Amino acid sequence: MSEKILLTLNRFFKKPVHPFNLQNEGVQSYAMWQYERGADTIAYFLRRYTAEDMFRDKTVLDIGCGAGGKTMYYAAQGAKRVMGMDVVERYRAEAEALARELGCGEVFSFLCRDAADTELPTDSVDTIIMNDAMEHVSRPEAVLAECARILKPGGRLYVNFPPYGHPYGAHLSDLISIPWVHVFFRDKTLIKAYKTLSGTVPDGAERVVFRIGKDESGREVFSYINKMTLKRFKDLREKSSLRVEYYSEEPLRPFLKLFARLPGLREFFVKMAVCVFVKE
Repeated sequence: MSEKILLTLNRFFKKPVHPFNLQNEGVQSYAMWQYERGADTIAYFLRRYTAEDMFRDKTVLDIGCGAGGKTMYYAAQGAKRVMGMDVVERYRAEAEALARELGCGEVFSFLCRDAADTELPTDSVDTIIMNDAMEHVSRPEAVLAECARILKPGGRLYVNFPPYGHPYGAHLSDLISIPWVHVFFRDKTLIKAYKTLSGTVPDGAERVVFRIGKDESGREVFSYINKMTLKRFKDLREKSSLRVEYYSEEPLRPFLKLFARLPGLREFFVKMAVCVFVKE
């Protein structure tokens, strides 16, 4: 019954623009969508730093690069070397094709690895970007420790992510358009509804595999997200060996700024947590 209610309600909400759907419709590839939004991925950081601070003549690691479009944007800012890292191997071909198209092939490389075990040398990276990635890594504590290991002294880790309480914090908006749907429905219902809706798109089976896995007991879970909250991220910051140089919580809308500051409500009204760590 709960699945039927969700599916019925979903018809009344306009579907947000999503790169998976744009690619299906032949409007734009995922990689190019990322590239054109590259400036947006660093906009909050530019309130404190410049693009030159972040990229010029630097060795850059983009964790959670997807199809590599944003990574190519970072390369275009004058980076000496850029590495896009993702656990999804099928993104490699699309990322490398875009690198060749944009003339970034000589400075770009795609690494299909777990960010908790990058296999990169110690003290080898100037800049690490985790744009919309902290909420996806399965072992965030280990990822922060690995970033601390591979960063050069003085190097920075730039993190921004929407907390789980965000209206679309469940990352299901490619098929489920209801804001805060994960607050009102259990994961079991969300999984059933997502699977049903996946039958309406040509790459539905691929999306299900991408988002849904099984835990140790064999129960289906959303395996692509760790449900990162502002509170949990605060604990991660405090335990990390990296020093927090800048931190900000951006409200969903300027007029909702007060709600984004109130205990108990801020998890639901913060659009983006923005943090810059530095290795000393």
